Amino acid sequence: MNVLVTGGAGYIGSICVEELLSSGISVTVFDNLIEGHRAAVDPRVSLIVGDLSDRAAILAALGKAQAEAVIHFAASSLVGESMKNPTKYFKNNVANSINLLDACVESGVRKFVFSSTAAVYGKPDRLPIDESLAKKPVNPYGESKLMIERMLGWYRQLHGIEFAAFRYFNAAGASERFGEHHRIETHLIPNILKVALGQKPCVEVFGTDYPTPDGTCIRDYIHVADLAQAHILALQPGKQGCFNLGNGNGFSVREVIDSCHRISGQSIQVIEQPRRAGDPPELVAAADMAFDELAWKPRFTAIDSIVQTAFSWHQRHPDGYPQ
Repeated sequence: MNVLVTGGAGYIGSICVEELLSSGISVTVFDNLIEGHRAAVDPRVSLIVGDLSDRAAILAALGKAQAEAVIHFAASSLVGESMKNPTKYFKNNVANSINLLDACVESGVRKFVFSSTAAVYGKPDRLPIDESLAKKPVNPYGESKLMIERMLGWYRQLHGIEFAAFRYFNAAGASERFGEHHRIETHLIPNILKVALGQKPCVEVFGTDYPTPDGTCIRDYIHVADLAQAHILALQPGKQGCFNLGNGNGFSVREVIDSCHRISGQSIQVIEQPRRAGDPPELVAAADMAFDELAWKPRFTAIDSIVQTAFSWHQRHPDGYPQ
């Protein structure tokens, strides 16, 4: 199979490309390199530098790749930024996805795998979160992803494009070659590891009075290589729908800090801060649909195993990617 991966120079995209290649799938990457890194693109694939706002460039890329399927990672993804600049999120995420989908229709692409988010649920009514829960995003980022999911349903009905949309929980970890390097880092594990590596003086903990065992928020962490495997399984004919991707168990902020301390052997200075508005006490996935319908099973279920891969990569790449 020939697959075009948008956002393949990003964190999750780069590791998915690596896993696709290991599965014998031919890959072409399409990325504008605004958030992605040229050095994060596997040297075995062709990189097309282009923007999803340019429909002609997308059509040319699909033709060059002889794409039978598209895996779509390219998006703006900072929740806080989306509250300050919603226009960016509806343009980059929604309008650009329309360009991509229309190009897929014109090019005869029959399979579309979409990187969605657990943010489509907003503040859940119950735990664990399963796919039947109401979709009530509380920020433009989550709203933009939900809009794309709904669009995909119509493109399936009207144009016959099979789709799988994956609602990620907290992506984490690294492969041997590729890891997490964001120009603005908001994720907990890399920010803790920056303290362990002497790159930051401390890690901030926002809220210590939540109704959880240790008072800090609990989140479901899923290894990025496990995410990638779900995307590969979804390329099979007939596999479609919206799926949660998570481990089904959560770890508190303090438990993640303790894990980073154990793995790194370094002390982690913590500064306690008040709660952030909008942070639910606990977010944990029920991923039974992916288990049952895709035969997907996460390999990294212990927080130490996830953190170990991240720490090993950051040790080898203390400054991230060179470009």
